[in-house]
Amino acid sequence: MRRLTTSLAATAVTTAAAIALASPAEAAPADKQQVLSGWTQTSATSYSSWSSARANQGGWSAYGFDWSTDYCSSSPDNPFGFPFELSCARHDFGYRNYKAAGTFEANKSRLDSAFYEDLKRVCNRYSGATKSSCTTTAWTYYQAVRIFG
Repeated sequence: MRRLTTSLAATAVTTAAAIALASPAEAAPADKQQVLSGWTQTSATSYSSWSSARANQGGWSAYGFDWSTDYCSSSPDNPFGFPFELSCARHDFGYRNYKAAGTFEANKSRLDSAFYEDLKRVCNRYSGATKSSCTTTAWTYYQAVRIFG
């Protein structure tokens, strides 16, 4: 009986210590929402910051961000040769992480607007009829996520 009591006591102490040590490490940093917000604004600076972080996801692992993406879902990632896939990836990032935080509805409109601005920045690389075609395609993608996203 004494061995059982000693064994149970040791297990309880080990479990309590593991919980005490694991909890702070598993908790997201206090500025997680601020960082998320900074990476999901409409500006080119916000996009660049997100892109740099995406290239160094390990450096942000403590935040527990969901970096998964299906890019442009069931739409082409590069319609007519326009490289929209990274814009779609950032849009997915915003959707997934705000849904996980329980604040998606309050942020959806901005996320969709940021997506559209990202797409227009892609289109700004072109000129003439090609730019016009790209911008029309960007508008279509934006309307799809705004209505169905």
